[in-house]
Amino acid sequence: MKKKRNILLGPVITIIILTFAITIISSICAVLGVDGEITKVTSGSLETSVVGVKNILSKDGLRYFFSSPVETFKNFKPLVLLIISLMAVSIGKASGLFKALFTPLRTLKPSVVTFLTLFVGIVSSFVGEYGFILVMPLIAVIYQYLGKNSMLGILTAFIGVSMGYGAGLVFNYDDYQLGLLTKEAVTVDVDKDYLFNAWSNSYAMLAATFILSIVGTIIIETILKPKVKESIKEEDELEISKKGLIWSLIAFVILMAISIYTIIPGLPGSGLLLDNTKVSYVEQLLGEKAPFQDAFGFVFLIITMICSGIYGKISKNIKNTNDFSVGLSKEFDNLGYIFILMFFASLMISILNWTNLGTVVGSWLISFMSNLEFTGLPLIITMFIVIVIMSLLIPETITKWQIASPILIPLFMKANITPDFTQFIFKAADSVGKGMTPFFVYFIIMLAFLEKYNDKEINKITVFGTLNLLRPAILIFMVVWLLIVVGWFIMGLPLGPNMTPTL
Repeated sequence: MKKKRNILLGPVITIIILTFAITIISSICAVLGVDGEITKVTSGSLETSVVGVKNILSKDGLRYFFSSPVETFKNFKPLVLLIISLMAVSIGKASGLFKALFTPLRTLKPSVVTFLTLFVGIVSSFVGEYGFILVMPLIAVIYQYLGKNSMLGILTAFIGVSMGYGAGLVFNYDDYQLGLLTKEAVTVDVDKDYLFNAWSNSYAMLAATFILSIVGTIIIETILKPKVKESIKEEDELEISKKGLIWSLIAFVILMAISIYTIIPGLPGSGLLLDNTKVSYVEQLLGEKAPFQDAFGFVFLIITMICSGIYGKISKNIKNTNDFSVGLSKEFDNLGYIFILMFFASLMISILNWTNLGTVVGSWLISFMSNLEFTGLPLIITMFIVIVIMSLLIPETITKWQIASPILIPLFMKANITPDFTQFIFKAADSVGKGMTPFFVYFIIMLAFLEKYNDKEINKITVFGTLNLLRPAILIFMVVWLLIVVGWFIMGLPLGPNMTPTL
């Protein structure tokens, strides 16, 4: 008998098929008049509107399909962030600075390396989704210098950033934006005097960071690591210079001090990256018009370029300005594929958003929640599952909460659950959902990084193959997150300063 051959669809073909599926499903739904109701806070009042699925095969839809790809890709923020991040990692590697910094870590136990990778991924949530693009290529290079599989490092980093997106040592940009939406949902209909505190979930976030890092280490080492086959490891002949390392570290300290000064208010010439029109520091740092968020990646690039230039010059790994210029592009080798993936991914995501398919499905789920008469744990668990399901079609954190918060916040307050804890439940479920969907752009970027470090004769990188590889780990993380949420509620532990799960 002939053995059945497994059909392996490459990521580009899979994205095209998913785009075609969105087109067909949305067109059928549009013809059938499928719609949903969305409740939003507008000008201080709740307004409910009907949102229908739009037909991409209609005249307007086809016009959008053919005219939008160039504009969509040109304004695709992850693309710009990726280029900045890759330049920083490239020069750090080409100068030998990263080799000098990370090679001594070879003495660490594999489990310690995994723990630190997860921990760094979780903490990187401070800079929002930029953490995905910053951590994955950096961890891949570090794993090379540790003599470990860079593909395992990339997968671990992705899990850390996505599963830990609702945790972290401090609040992040999304926390602030979520808090504004939470405040609107409370004050518009329930409690006019409610004030959101950005630190309200800080205790729970801190505890979740260490719990996820510890349990995640066990999950990665026992479940994921045995499934990731070894790839070819590259060696380089870059020189290690103690003198160069000392001077580059001195430069790093000085540059970091300058950078920190730009986000300190009230000092002579300070606060360059703050929105000084706002009163509270959180708003100044993380507000919509605050320069810090957009400037972070560029500041990181400048610091890395200067420190790497100093190290490369002293160590003679960089002999002239041409070496420095070329060094900025080293990590772009074998990554042309990533731009192809990002092009098709940006088109797929833009079409999904244009059709309103995810929005309508999300509205159904939230409407389902609003009709429940649950309280306590059944309500919490149901919301957790609903948000995870929503994330399959709407990976964007803020978009989901815009749909969910006007309904869920009052619903949970009637069940004696605080808005801050409701937001924490949402963040936990949102973290899990990010790692389970092919419509999350940073999942697609991860596939390209895996391909870069892949020995094609051994591993085949596919969309659903990678999802299947990650699925056991993600499901266990989901259980861990749910236990954290449920445990916090049952024990009534404080979420943060002067904040508890119940009213």
